[in-house]
Amino acid sequence: MIKFVKMFNQQPGPEDEAIITPRRGRRELPISPRLIMTFTRADYLDLCRLTEAKDKPRAIADCPIREGCWQGQSITIAGPALGAPYAVLVLEKLIAWGARLVLTLGWCGSLQGNVKIGDLVLPESAYSEEGTSTHYPVDWPQPQPDADLAQLLHQQLAQAGQDYRAGAIWTTDAFYRETTQKVKQYGALGILAVEMEMSALFTVSRYRSIPLAGLLVVSDELATLTWRHGFREPRLLQARQQAARIILDTAVIWEDNDKGPETGNKDDGRPGTGDGGNGFYAPVPRLPAPV
Repeated sequence: MIKFVKMFNQQPGPEDEAIITPRRGRRELPISPRLIMTFTRADYLDLCRLTEAKDKPRAIADCPIREGCWQGQSITIAGPALGAPYAVLVLEKLIAWGARLVLTLGWCGSLQGNVKIGDLVLPESAYSEEGTSTHYPVDWPQPQPDADLAQLLHQQLAQAGQDYRAGAIWTTDAFYRETTQKVKQYGALGILAVEMEMSALFTVSRYRSIPLAGLLVVSDELATLTWRHGFREPRLLQARQQAARIILDTAVIWEDNDKGPETGNKDDGRPGTGDGGNGFYAPVPRLPAPV
């Protein structure tokens, strides 16, 4: 009988090399170094409209990919890639296609009574309850964004006069298992919101040495232990539109201030795994075990 052992972010060994690796095939064209990933169709369509994406979409595992332009800079828009496993599959391939900066735009559910529908959340760390990131051997206590890129988002939010909250979030695979106990415990720890992708994307970006940061819009509230959604509220629509422009402006500023890693891309497209490099937040205390 085979005994299965669950491994959590263990350091790579001689048998750690993957059998299947993300590659850019000879017939697959490269994308812009600046990539924006979305997790809802509404945000994907809004970004395509804002960037005047007119090309025919390509797809990775049925996830549409289009090229647009913002302030004279080419930008790749991808989405929706809902949930950690799907988002990571798409991100891995897009890195192989040439992405060297990744910004994400998503929605979240508030765990705090003073974080309301239509508010913006800037994740500074993520508590992972998803299974994908455990397969990537990185040495850090908590998934976090690239510090320089997150700082650019801070600056753009401030420049736009936009109120926002920055702090820890909770990433889950199970939308229908956001239980009363978990919402109470994680809310008491000061975790701002729950969503379904960020901890895995932070981990993969660290593993691949690609800067990544994200911005979330509060779409629903859980703090009262009763689900209140605002999917049709005007404030959510307005916040989504503001967040999309802030994400786009941040992508352009990164390109102006920092050309980033080498963007050359061989046909096999395999990115380096790296050792985490610089530019990430200092370690933060590990949260308690899942309940």
